[in-house]
Amino acid sequence: MHFVNAKGILSQNGGMNLYRGCTHGCIYCDSRSTCYQFTHDFEDIEVKQNAPELLRDALTRRRKPCMIGTGAMCDPYMHCEKDLCLTRQCLQIICDLGFGAAVQTKSDLVLRDLDLFAEIGSRTKAVLEMTLTTYDEQLCRILEPHVCTTARRYDVLCRFRSAGVPTVVWMTPFLPFINDTEENLRGLLDYCFDAGVRGILTFGFGLTLREGDREYFYAALDRHFPGLKRKYHTTFGYAYDIPSPNRDRLYRIFDEECERHGVLYRPDEIFHYLHEFPKNADQMTLF
Repeated sequence: MHFVNAKGILSQNGGMNLYRGCTHGCIYCDSRSTCYQFTHDFEDIEVKQNAPELLRDALTRRRKPCMIGTGAMCDPYMHCEKDLCLTRQCLQIICDLGFGAAVQTKSDLVLRDLDLFAEIGSRTKAVLEMTLTTYDEQLCRILEPHVCTTARRYDVLCRFRSAGVPTVVWMTPFLPFINDTEENLRGLLDYCFDAGVRGILTFGFGLTLREGDREYFYAALDRHFPGLKRKYHTTFGYAYDIPSPNRDRLYRIFDEECERHGVLYRPDEIFHYLHEFPKNADQMTLF
């Protein structure tokens, strides 16, 4: 872990990353790709120590409140957050200044900040986005070794529902020949429906592999699934998009079940929901 002073923290569309790198160890992580130009080891977390000050300044300058998102590139609830509390500090600023928050994570550490999510939600809007990939607990420990398993994430979703905070699930990736099964999909869907999620995002029932990410993923296949790397090479070559051979059947199940349970599942609808700042909250901030 090392500390830097960032020049800026907030993108034009309200996104921010408080850290660079990750310690969750997920074998498929796209953020490892060389296109992101990491100049340090991925597990050597870069901490933007002045992020709270930058955020407060950026939000104070904004003419209108909006949704602020984090977690797209790196998890805001990595292990170091337990002591550093940068995410909590930034949520407090978002709350104080009347903005909304949409936070994506795999970690149950987010429960520490449930009080702030609830407070933001009572004033404007707060959404927890939780990633679920694998219903099988033993397989989850292989694919995502240094973060809580899916059953615990389901418990987090239920706790947020009980607190009145809406949730969205990122159900991705589905790794060909590993977790791209009907049993896995239905198990995850049961978790989502039982937890009362607002929406479920999935992107093609497969994964993407780029330089940097591909090498790390293939090394993990050699360790945990001997012989599978060769099958990937034979089936997909060096393609970027790695679709599951089961994708059409999985999509039919996914669409039918989400429709039946009244859960948002079209990406454009979900992203609109995540970015939409409530009009009544906007009016309240004017007075």
